[in-house]
Amino acid sequence: MKKLLSTLCLALLAPLALAQTAAVSCPDKNLLYWQAFPPGGESDLSARHQQIVLKKKCAAIDTIIQYKAGAGGGLMWSQMNSLPGDGVNVVGVNLPHIVFQPLEGQVQYKTQDITPVFWFHYTPDILVVPEQSPIKTFADFIKAAKAEPGKLSLGGSGLNSANHAAHERMNAAFGVKTIYIPYKGTGDMATAVLGAQVDGAMTYSPFAISNKGRVRPLAVAMDKRHPLLPDVPTFKELGVDWVDGAYRGIGVPKSTPPEARKRLSALWAALNSDPEMKELAAKSGFELVNVGVDQMDAFMSDKVRLYTDGAQRLGLGKK
Repeated sequence: MKKLLSTLCLALLAPLALAQTAAVSCPDKNLLYWQAFPPGGESDLSARHQQIVLKKKCAAIDTIIQYKAGAGGGLMWSQMNSLPGDGVNVVGVNLPHIVFQPLEGQVQYKTQDITPVFWFHYTPDILVVPEQSPIKTFADFIKAAKAEPGKLSLGGSGLNSANHAAHERMNAAFGVKTIYIPYKGTGDMATAVLGAQVDGAMTYSPFAISNKGRVRPLAVAMDKRHPLLPDVPTFKELGVDWVDGAYRGIGVPKSTPPEARKRLSALWAALNSDPEMKELAAKSGFELVNVGVDQMDAFMSDKVRLYTDGAQRLGLGKK
């Protein structure tokens, strides 16, 4: 009887396995994966994870990571539509950056110029200080910030970015004034934080996880405490309903045909469902999400509305 049930299960699962395999169509040429931030940050780390799993699924091709950093990601995003729309040029894209930056008007692209095809993860906001800082808790941080308004400096990745918005949100929510110092990316910011060139950073959970023992996280923007940071309170515990961070995904030049967009979306969905990807993401503090081309219009409409309202409240957008 057990043998019969096993055979029946295999028979039922076989078509599903074949369907999943068929859904993954590998590119016929090497992928050029363009990054809008320098090496060393969360975008780079996630791309490296994907490079590993892509090689396992598409052994005949390589994923070549290219960097064009500047303007908090705006340099790459301003130029992405000049890339060939051949289905093998893929660009890392970030929310809320691609909404905030055009609202500020200092970049050469509009949100509608960006063509995302898959959002693959989310990284929660987190406040950290260097390990050697005299600030031991979030209460200490607020006390120091109120004692000398405008003295504490916090690094972050880019202007008009998720880090910038989170910084302004924290100042408003807790009635303090701290100074935001923008860097090209998390990699550059890390040098300043670890060297105590700034008093801390408004960054993302993977930075705190990868730098345990070198930075002290004070509060994280999650519903519940992060399993890898069990001693760090959430902002909700501290009295502010704050669950937010940055989304990362891939986009393509507008000239990329719809079928090529669908193939890339399906390929990235397959990466996210791979056990190795799940393990890598969990170790780094990435929260996997799966938003493909079929859900993209509704997802982007909701996020553009949310972040446009947020930008106006935070003073990041045009008046």
